[in-house]
Amino acid sequence: MDTSKAPLPSSGPTDETSPTPSIAALLTASPPSLSALTPSQGPAAGGTIVTLTGSNLTGASAVTFGSTSATSFTVVSPAQITATAPPGSGTVQVKATTADGTSNGLSFTYVPAPALSSITPIQGATGGGTIVTLTGSNLTGASAVTFGSTSATSFTVVSATQITAAAPPGPAGPVQVTVTTSGGTSNGLAFFLLNAPTLTAVTPSQGPGGSVVLTGTNLLAASGVSFGGTPAVSFSVISSTQISALAPVGSGTVAITVTTPGGTSNGVPFTYVPSPSLSAVTPLQGPTAGGALVTLTGTNLTSVTAVAFGASPATSFSAVSATQITAVAPPGTAGPVQVSVTSPGGTSGGLAYYYVSAPTLTSVTPSQGPTAGGTTVTLVGTNLGNATAVAFGTSPATSFSTVSATQITAVAPPGTAGPVQIKVTTPGGTSAGLAYYYVSAPTLTSVTPSQGPTASGTAVTLVGTNLTNATAVTFGSTTATSFTVVSATQINATAPAGTGTVNVTATTPGGTSNGQPYTYLAAPTLTSINPVQGPLAGGITVTLVGTNLTNATAVTFGSTTATSFTVVSATQVNAVAPAGSAGPVQVTVTTPGGTSNGLTHTRIQPPAI
Repeated sequence: MDTSKAPLPSSGPTDETSPTPSIAALLTASPPSLSALTPSQGPAAGGTIVTLTGSNLTGASAVTFGSTSATSFTVVSPAQITATAPPGSGTVQVKATTADGTSNGLSFTYVPAPALSSITPIQGATGGGTIVTLTGSNLTGASAVTFGSTSATSFTVVSATQITAAAPPGPAGPVQVTVTTSGGTSNGLAFFLLNAPTLTAVTPSQGPGGSVVLTGTNLLAASGVSFGGTPAVSFSVISSTQISALAPVGSGTVAITVTTPGGTSNGVPFTYVPSPSLSAVTPLQGPTAGGALVTLTGTNLTSVTAVAFGASPATSFSAVSATQITAVAPPGTAGPVQVSVTSPGGTSGGLAYYYVSAPTLTSVTPSQGPTAGGTTVTLVGTNLGNATAVAFGTSPATSFSTVSATQITAVAPPGTAGPVQIKVTTPGGTSAGLAYYYVSAPTLTSVTPSQGPTASGTAVTLVGTNLTNATAVTFGSTTATSFTVVSATQINATAPAGTGTVNVTATTPGGTSNGQPYTYLAAPTLTSINPVQGPLAGGITVTLVGTNLTNATAVTFGSTTATSFTVVSATQVNAVAPAGSAGPVQVTVTTPGGTSNGLTHTRIQPPAI
């Protein structure tokens, strides 16, 4: 009887005046209990028919899975209930409720449904046996793997995300592969069953090797072509009935077979006829102008009567031995050609030889650098790929790197001052040259003046050699405010602000010069003057006290220079006052560091008699 929708049995009056059950009634009550749950797990979507085994189950009013009621349930006997699990997740407790109470709980685990994301390989033989790897999720505990409606021949659960299965036999065409667990059945992924290939003919059926055409059926998706167990050098599937293959070296009569995911075909006979064959061409490339000496390696080369580069015969050739020929490449067009040899036994298969256009250079950046070398130069042009050498005049670059077919970076080697031609060599030849100039390093012999104020703005003349094309003038680590190259021996520069003694250097493409000292001097200051007055005729000695007075170049009284002065120390200068009109004037001291503040000195009229 299905009681899932039946009204709950009455347990008597429920109003507040209902009598309390007697102690005897309580002592005789028999609450339900559960001892087994079968099965103990099922899909998260619910729907699993679960058998609850226990006692006192008659009159059950509810079956719950966790906090969720069973979709339906039927009391089979006092010891058994069948219930349909509702949707859920994780592990829940299953309980039964009767008028006498609720049973103990038994665990029921919701299992996530399996899902498939990939199948490898996606095709196999109709005869079955292909080992397939299924990848997905929730695959643990898989109970079945099916290909369409047919179970896998066997399968192994590798992990929760992988199963390996052996495909069963089946008719050609696609089938859906699914996995079933206690959580349900997965989505399907397509697997294609293919008929085994067959061969009906090979053209030609004999020869020294080379290219043959195989005719048959079910040749699409061919994964291998074998000549008596030896793989073809290469092959190309033309259609489902035709394959072009390049035969490997062999001898005698062999069976050619084709392998596809559908299996391996029958064999068709192919007979090897002794003839020349080629295994290597050295070098693989040369100039379009021809003339490259090429060594051909192979077998049965003694009786070779012709060597061809594409459709053009070699300029000349010589059979060195049964395994080697040297040939001079004829002129050709940029790109690959097939090199082959012909003898009375036939024509060999072809090997690729590449005609390469000669390199050209269009620019060199920078176009000059120091005689010591080390400058990284960028060469731009065409056909620069596979460069084998970069030369600066007769000297090879210290190193070089091919960036692309249009660009090379090279490190200039040491050289002698003056121009050289840069050239690039590739298998296509050597380019025309572009000029690169080696520049001698600059030198400085003097800096005038050699001292100045800490503030910027002092005009300084640098004298030396190789100063043309100067790119920088620095005072210590500070760049000059500005500079002008006057000649190869002179630069005029404006000193930046600074302190102390620094080295002045000049930088050109030839490098950085030696340094010449330049001293920044603090501006002088005056703190006292004595005497503070004197006669109109001047002539008296005035003592000036202050700081930074060393190297004083002038003492002025107003606009008039002192008749003479003596630097006593860095803090004192004695000066002879010049004549002047009555009244106060400002006395200042000038040094290479600047002009001091002024102190007042007053000229006084002599007393009248």
